[in-house]
Amino acid sequence: MTTASTFAQPQRTRYDGVSQTLHWLTALLVLAALVLAWVGEALPRTSDWKGYVFMVHKSLGVTILAATLFRLVWRGLNPPPPAPWSFEPWEVWAGKITHALLYLMLLVMPVSGYVLSAAKGRTVDYFNLVSLPALAENKPLADAATSVHLAAQFAVYILIVAHLCGVVWHVVARRDGTLGRMLPPQTDAD
Repeated sequence: MTTASTFAQPQRTRYDGVSQTLHWLTALLVLAALVLAWVGEALPRTSDWKGYVFMVHKSLGVTILAATLFRLVWRGLNPPPPAPWSFEPWEVWAGKITHALLYLMLLVMPVSGYVLSAAKGRTVDYFNLVSLPALAENKPLADAATSVHLAAQFAVYILIVAHLCGVVWHVVARRDGTLGRMLPPQTDAD
């Protein structure tokens, strides 16, 4: 006599290809948006490049927002693999909290960025292809959105460092193969 457990599927240990692709795409987009923000702020007000740099920065922000929303839907439909049994409870909770806060910041940053521009009466041009509408000029709203955007910027820095510290912890100290969960399967070259 066979039981249902006889035919149970092995539990997934790594993220699926879509989740991996979205993770690394988001990482590249965030890095590019941060670099463009730093460059844009460093350019003199009279630079012909300043407007272009910020247009691309804002466009990347809109792309990050769309990718994050898609990631959240995908994650809801395709839950991540469970944490490895070797993880300590504090490692599981630290990972969950860091990931939740990163997702929150990946939503807050682009929304506040859009609002800070739109509330100044400016459209947000998406790669000069389409324009997201301006709002009625509202200085208090623009100032509030600017404050949120700047505070979230530092939160993103802290969370990225925390995430990278977790990666280093698992790769260097624990050597438990955790990074491989977010990489395509490695095949033997022989």
